[in-house]
Amino acid sequence: MTVADARRTVPVRRLLDARFLALVLLLWTVLRLVSGVILWQVAHHHQDQSVYDGSSVPVFFQFAVLWDGQWYEQIATQGYPEQLPTGSDGTSVQQNPWAFYPIFPLLARGVMALTGVSFAVAGVAVATVLGYAAAVVVAGLLREQVGRWGALAGVTLLGAYPSAPTFQVAYTESLALLLLAAALWLLVRQRWWAAALVALLTGLARPVALPLGLVALVVVVARWRGRAARPVPRGEYAGMAAALVGCGLAGLIWPAVAWWRTGVPDAYTRTMSSWRGGESVTPFLPSIERAQWLWGDVLGLVVLAVGAGLLLTAVLGPWAAGLGLALRTWCLGYAFYLFAALDPWTSLYRYLMLLFPLFVVLAGAGWARGAGPDVPRWAALTRTGVLAALMVAWQVWWVWYLFQFVPPSDYPP
Repeated sequence: MTVADARRTVPVRRLLDARFLALVLLLWTVLRLVSGVILWQVAHHHQDQSVYDGSSVPVFFQFAVLWDGQWYEQIATQGYPEQLPTGSDGTSVQQNPWAFYPIFPLLARGVMALTGVSFAVAGVAVATVLGYAAAVVVAGLLREQVGRWGALAGVTLLGAYPSAPTFQVAYTESLALLLLAAALWLLVRQRWWAAALVALLTGLARPVALPLGLVALVVVVARWRGRAARPVPRGEYAGMAAALVGCGLAGLIWPAVAWWRTGVPDAYTRTMSSWRGGESVTPFLPSIERAQWLWGDVLGLVVLAVGAGLLLTAVLGPWAAGLGLALRTWCLGYAFYLFAALDPWTSLYRYLMLLFPLFVVLAGAGWARGAGPDVPRWAALTRTGVLAALMVAWQVWWVWYLFQFVPPSDYPP
């Protein structure tokens, strides 16, 4: 039995023992309190008061429903439109709720129905609770791969990341992280059927099916290639196929639902293009053009090449060997997916949070167990603490310049 096989047999309850779980929850609570103070200060003392409606809902919660939160509130209270809204020409599709996935607003609607609270309160509550669940799953996954210290360091930097305040406002970052980390952990543990189910759920929460499918394919192929040492039973072949099919279907579910409800086959893609003025996305071109707009035609390409080189170095070097095949594949596949499919701008901060395994590498804890330099514990703690402090300072900037809304229009977070 290989080391990886031995780890997969360790019960989850041992990876999430009481002491470790208490440390994870304590760290996450401290970091959420820090983010909460930053949000509260900006909401009460710096946000233009015209965005508030004067209702009995506390200002903090109204602030937490800015930007995408307003779309989720519309979905939770009114549902999705049966017809796509169009412009004066009758053909160009306007921005509408079909661009936003349903699990989060439906959960918030459930809380609203059970408690009678407003969406502003329900959305924050759902996001915050799911954020705690995501932190626990991420911690368990990372502990299985890089050990206790690496997991705690990774969770700390994830919770301190500049856009981490979205874990406690009406956004889907908490839900996306929870489902993604669960799917990756199940693939690492080769729990194929459960991975297929969670992958399907991601198709109703966040568009990550393509890079997640790549991870499933790589893990399945690695399992098949190791069949000489550990034979693959017939039932496991079915599970492996289910994991691949689940990831494939995840990318089709929401576009299919939009088609079914509106009667327009390309309702989802036309809706998404409305955020780009009706222009379809040519793979890779928006990222290249954005880099050239920021740094010039030649220097922009150099910046992209350097960025790609740094990513490859970070993921493929020995300092990331402890992450294992699945997490390393995810980091490369998801980054490539963002480069190919995204029109990158200020929302990139949020999207990059799903590269959470890289926080372990940043903390110097991604080496394979028993390998790497012998770093004193105080030095490792200091390194993580300094990085977390810098990220918290960056949070102040993120909330101030991106999440705060400056009328009449502003860049979205």
